[in-house]
Amino acid sequence: MNDTFSEHNDSETTPADTDHLVTAADLSAAAEKVKTFPQTPGVYLMKDSAGRVIYIGKAKNLRSRAASYFLKAAEQDRRTAELVLEIRDIDYLEADSEVDALLLESRLIKDIQPKFNSDLKDDKTFPYLQITTHEDYPRIEFTRTPRRKGVKLYGPFTSAGSLRGAIVVLQRIFKFRTCTLDIDSNNESWRWFRPCLLASIDQCTAPCNLRISKEDYRRDIGRLKTFLEGGKNRLLGEMKQEMLAASGGLEFEKAARLRDEIRLLETLDQRGDLEEHVQPEVFLVNPKKGLAGLKSVFKLASIPRIIEGVDIAHLGGGETVASLVQFIDGLPFKAGYKRYRIKTVEGIDDYRSIHEVVSRRFSRLKREGGSFPDLFLVDGGKGQLSAAMAAIKELDITLPCVISLAKREEEIFVPGRSEPLKLGRDSYALRILEFVRDEAHRFAQHYHHFLRSRHTKDRPDKQIP
Repeated sequence: MNDTFSEHNDSETTPADTDHLVTAADLSAAAEKVKTFPQTPGVYLMKDSAGRVIYIGKAKNLRSRAASYFLKAAEQDRRTAELVLEIRDIDYLEADSEVDALLLESRLIKDIQPKFNSDLKDDKTFPYLQITTHEDYPRIEFTRTPRRKGVKLYGPFTSAGSLRGAIVVLQRIFKFRTCTLDIDSNNESWRWFRPCLLASIDQCTAPCNLRISKEDYRRDIGRLKTFLEGGKNRLLGEMKQEMLAASGGLEFEKAARLRDEIRLLETLDQRGDLEEHVQPEVFLVNPKKGLAGLKSVFKLASIPRIIEGVDIAHLGGGETVASLVQFIDGLPFKAGYKRYRIKTVEGIDDYRSIHEVVSRRFSRLKREGGSFPDLFLVDGGKGQLSAAMAAIKELDITLPCVISLAKREEEIFVPGRSEPLKLGRDSYALRILEFVRDEAHRFAQHYHHFLRSRHTKDRPDKQIP
C-alpha cells in the first residue's frame, strides 16, 4: 500500500492539502483489525476519526469483503477512493446467513444513514421490499419507487440483485404471492382460476385459487414481517410451539408444513449466494400488454400464463445440448429452467435434437400430470417447428399454441400457415417472444460453456474449437 492516499500528485499538493492526506499508518490499525474478522456472514461498519459510522456494507465473508477496502485497488476505484480516505476504524456484526446480513444492513442504514451509503450509489434510487396492506391477500414486490400509502416498506437495500435473490429464497419459506392479480376473497369464481406453477412446486399457497383462507395467508405474511424486522429467533420459537400444538391436535399436515418452514429458516446459511437466485429482468417489455398481444395475435381463448421456450447449442466435437426456459405471467421463472444433453442424435442435427428435447419434455409432463404451457416457442424456422410438432403429435397431446421464431427477420412460423407472421418491431407481443427466445439462447450457451470448460479441464491436451 502507498504511504499516502490522495487524489493529487505529490508535486501538486499544497500545505493546506496535507491536512487531508491519509498515511498508511492511519489505515494500518483498521487493516490489522480486519484480519481478526470471522469468515462468516454479517455487516461491517466503517468509521471516521470522530468515531462516526460513514459506511455500512453486508458480506457473505466478513474478513474477505472488509479486507478488500485496504487493497491498492480500492484507493484507485472512483467509487471507493473518497471513502478510503476517511476510514480510521472498522467494526462488524455477525449474522446467521447472507439473507439475515442483507436485512441487518438495511435496518442499520435506515437508522444511522451513513453518508457514503448514498454517495457511492451515483444518486440511483435505492430498492425496497414492499408489502401491500390494502388487499385481501397482500403481495410482496420489489420496487425503486415505493408507494406512499397502502404498503409496508422494508429498506432501503444497497443491492438490487441481493434483494431480488432474497425475495426468491423467502418465498420458498413463507409462500407469499408476487403476482399482480386483484384477488377478492369473497368472489367464489376465483376457485376456478388456474394457479401458476409456483403453486405446483409449493412456493406459493395459491390464494388466486382460494386454496388458503385470508386469515391463514395473513398469518404467513405476519411471520414474514416478523422475520424482516429482525425477530427471527422469536419467530422460530413461536413456530415451534405452533407445530407442537398442531401435532397434539392431530393436525399433522399443518405440523409437517410448519416443520419444513422451520427447517428452511434454520438453514438459510446454506442457500448459496443470493445473486444465484435472481430472476432475469425483463427490459423494455410490458408483460401485461405483451400477453394481451399474444392472445390477440394467435387468437387464444385466454391470456397465456405459462410460456416455455427451447433452444439448441452445439459443443465442439458434435455434442449437442438444449435449454428450456419458462415464463409465468410474462416474467422469467428461473426454477422452471431445464437443461438437456441430447442423447439420441449423432453429429449436428437441429431438427432431430428439437424432436428429442420436445419429446422428453412433454412425455414427462404427460406421465406426471404436469401443467402444459399455454404457448411453446421454438428457436428457429419452419423446419424446427415441424420437428417439434412431430414430437407432440407422436405423444398424442394438444397444446394451445406452438410457434417458432426465426432470428434474422424475426419471422414467426405457425402450424398450418404457409407464410410466416411478421409483427411490428414495436409490438409488445414480439418483444416478449424475443425475450423468451433470447433467454433460452442465453441459458443454452451458459450450459454449453460449462461443458466446454469441464471437458477442457478433464482433457487439457484436447483443444475444443
